[in-house]
Amino acid sequence: MVRLRINNREVTATKGMTVYEAAAREGIEIPAMCYNSDAGHFASCMVCVVKDKSSSSLIPSCSVFAAEGMDITTDSEEIELARKTAIELLLSEHVGDCEAPCRIACPANMDIPLMNRFIAEGNADKALETVMKDIAMPSVLGRICPTPCEGACHRKGVDQPVSICLLKRFAGDEGNLEVKQAPPKEGRVAVIGAGIAGLSAVWYLQVKGFSCTLFDSNPLPGGALRYEIDEKTLDREVLDRETGFILDSGVEYHPGTKVNRARFEKIVKDYDAVVVATGNFTEEVGKWGLANNGKQVTVDKDSYLTSIPDVFAVGNVNRSTRLAIRSAAQGKEVAFSIEKLLGGSSPSGETKQFNSRIGRLREGEFPAYMNGVSSEQRIEPNVKSGGSFDAGKAAREALRCMHCECLKPSGCILRKLAQRYAASQRRFSLEERKAVKKTIDHDIVVIEPGKCIRCGICVRLAAKYHERPGLTYMGRGYDVEIAVPFDENIKDAIKKTGSILAGACPTGAIALREGENGISRTDDDHYELTQRTKD
Repeated sequence: MVRLRINNREVTATKGMTVYEAAAREGIEIPAMCYNSDAGHFASCMVCVVKDKSSSSLIPSCSVFAAEGMDITTDSEEIELARKTAIELLLSEHVGDCEAPCRIACPANMDIPLMNRFIAEGNADKALETVMKDIAMPSVLGRICPTPCEGACHRKGVDQPVSICLLKRFAGDEGNLEVKQAPPKEGRVAVIGAGIAGLSAVWYLQVKGFSCTLFDSNPLPGGALRYEIDEKTLDREVLDRETGFILDSGVEYHPGTKVNRARFEKIVKDYDAVVVATGNFTEEVGKWGLANNGKQVTVDKDSYLTSIPDVFAVGNVNRSTRLAIRSAAQGKEVAFSIEKLLGGSSPSGETKQFNSRIGRLREGEFPAYMNGVSSEQRIEPNVKSGGSFDAGKAAREALRCMHCECLKPSGCILRKLAQRYAASQRRFSLEERKAVKKTIDHDIVVIEPGKCIRCGICVRLAAKYHERPGLTYMGRGYDVEIAVPFDENIKDAIKKTGSILAGACPTGAIALREGENGISRTDDDHYELTQRTKD
């Protein structure tokens, strides 16, 4: 046994135990990427650095053995900076998008590639479930959205972008949904305005378990959707179906209720949180005591909180863009803010994850993304059905998706640590990035060398499990890649350990073809609220 100190705590370790392992045994967490207990020690990422005060040096804790008399610090400003620098160096060579560009361009951050996967396999119900995690009224928005997502689609460089908006419309029209509501939570919320921002806020608040009361001056819900958009563009039957679904979720609805200053002040007094979603800023709203510039209510951009405590404002009343998808997105985000507020925390919207981005694809990279993807031209919808896809055409169009997203968005340790340390991908970025490469010839895994940090875990594990020929390092210096030796086929190189290597890889360089949880990339949140059907 050896005795040492870690963070001023007396610790004992067995001979041959690393500093990292000694700390872990004491419940002291040290971030690491290249460490794998099954693959042996190999320091490469330098994220696990700690300081040995006896030598005043930073050391890789995963590969330095615990020694008698060591005095280790695992957390200090110097160490945090060193880890951040190590992460930024890894990011400078990282070639891959964490999320597909279409999802990043969507104001609601909807998981478009996952929706496409479900539609391609004929599962409209799961596609709808995916959409409604972020967009409360998919059939409506599938008819009026100006498709910023399609403008960012990488497929546009090959021929034409995927018809994302029409696929969302198909999911909304054809999918059935049973959503599970979270257990009831303390706190009553009032929403003023039954336009798309207010309805979205109500929906996501109800799903989270909060009791909502909705006030609207109009006799029917929908706001500008109903009273400013013509019926040829937005069928009222579609609007009635989706607004009715939200109102049937348990919300207390008061149509034809005009809110003046006196009523507003009473609402603020009677409820724990209030959402102002009245549409365009008006002279009446200007009398409510909310800070404004004469054209819009002033809000905190992250939480949508106004100058009045516990009062939020979303939609055109705080930013008159006339973009329904943005108002819908704000309705979703304000629900996160209110959930935090009523839970005793500072209000803020949905947490934005770190996102690696490679930018525009080069023409020479199209084959890597098109490998295994439908080469069909953009599918045209059915004129007889009012411009909607039938199931067959929807599936064919969904198969055009190149799936630019990472197959391991939650399991990627590099992404988690980049988020944790607020790392910048640009700090050490090269003038010209490496080319995108993908190997999809294996039955179980997809390999993307541009995401590799050259930790060698896959090489060592393949050797440990007697894969022949396994994997090895190829090239020199900056051009080193992990690849199959002797130009062997990847199927023959790793016959037994595909899933093991995918699980051990600290990035998305080796990932399961089907993603992290089969086809599904949804969160663990499942709610039960009511049955939504197309009937």
